Amino acid sequence: MEQALEFVGRYGVAVVFARVFLDQLGVPLPTPPLLLALGALAGAGRLSPTVGLLVATTASVCADVIWYRLGRSRGTRLLGWLCRVALEPDSCVSSTRDLFARYGAKSLLVAKFVPGYDTVAPPLAGLLGVRLVPFVLWSAAGALIWLTAFGGLGYLFSDQLDSLAGVAERLGGTLVLVLIGLVAAWLAWKWAARQRVLHTLRMARITPDELNALILSGQDPFIIDARSRTAVLELPFAIAGALRLTFEELDARQAEIPREREVVIYCS
Repeated sequence: MEQALEFVGRYGVAVVFARVFLDQLGVPLPTPPLLLALGALAGAGRLSPTVGLLVATTASVCADVIWYRLGRSRGTRLLGWLCRVALEPDSCVSSTRDLFARYGAKSLLVAKFVPGYDTVAPPLAGLLGVRLVPFVLWSAAGALIWLTAFGGLGYLFSDQLDSLAGVAERLGGTLVLVLIGLVAAWLAWKWAARQRVLHTLRMARITPDELNALILSGQDPFIIDARSRTAVLELPFAIAGALRLTFEELDARQAEIPREREVVIYCS
């Protein structure tokens, strides 16, 4: 934190713009400590809170507009690429689409606080045809909330940040090793969970040709179309006779699924 305070104090709002802009483009940078430092400097009277907040918000919106434009021009391929680099690519597209379909552009108010969604939401807005002006307004409002939350903490606790930095400095390498160990354990757990899910899916998966052969052979499988509402809007076609049933509706409508027939589910 002490280094962040010195860095921001030396280079001013230019570094604030650059760091927030790069962070919102998806570059893995530790932006929260920078925002805490920004708030601490404002609390110490070394930086104008209004100017700092305006510059950081502008940087965030500029990055979001770039993703928005890429979403308009590249569409689903861009969203699929973003989700492939995630630890849970199988659920990334559907979960982000469902969140945006449920709340629309209003979800941009909290997008910055949801890991992964902060990068996926702007291109998703472009893909789904949200107009530019509403997008910019909601994006700016979300950036203000995000920046105020972290910067406000730095502002309120500006007097204590130096002592916290001193504690972290005394712990030194031990603290770093503990943090690295926790992150490594979390990544290992997520990777192992993903491998178990993928193994189960491979065992139970059926190809389109195999499904077609089942239908032609007269075995009459029961087909469920489990695509999200947004995916159906993008591609409003379905397999003949398929039951439209989202995973959220499964508990309430499970009586509609026959137990005596082979059940095949397809989604996006």
